[in-house]
Amino acid sequence: MRGAPMPKQKITKGMVVETAFQLAREGGMERVQVKTIAARLGCSVQPIYSYCQSMDGLRRDVFRRVGGFVRDYLAQNGGGFQSTGRAFVRLAQEEPELFRLYTLQPREEVACLDDLYRAEASPGMAGAIAGELGLDEEASRRLHLNMMIYTIGLGTIFSVSEPGIPAEEIFTWQEQAYQAFLRQEKEGNPHAG
Repeated sequence: MRGAPMPKQKITKGMVVETAFQLAREGGMERVQVKTIAARLGCSVQPIYSYCQSMDGLRRDVFRRVGGFVRDYLAQNGGGFQSTGRAFVRLAQEEPELFRLYTLQPREEVACLDDLYRAEASPGMAGAIAGELGLDEEASRRLHLNMMIYTIGLGTIFSVSEPGIPAEEIFTWQEQAYQAFLRQEKEGNPHAG
């Protein structure tokens, strides 16, 4: 006796975006193709096209999903200012494709590094760093921006090097940069601890 036929799986936009995200995680945005998504979901291309007016729109959805993943990763593996920087470098090691997608994604309305800082830094971060390190908020913002730039550079090198630079070497360079940038801000700020 045969059972009733299995009902067809209903494909949702969330499933399409999550599948596209997983494909990008495995091999970069080049893997995000309608046929590949459909094959992974076990459906025709029609549901993919019905949710995605364009590949540009789907890519934007994937970039948003990557951004959410990175924020969650840093929240779970970071904590303080320095540990978040180390977590960002570990992300480059553990999730090189997502790291590259995150750092190399298009950023609209960024015409200078201050724009980048406002777009990327968590609200209140400069104030938290100021309280932690005894700096004023402007010095804390400069320190944070310098470390963001340096850490993204280190992470990028880390994510593309073969056979790979040891993490401890990367962390040593990151710490040296932090100490140098901190010293620069403390020497330039008579109110710093």
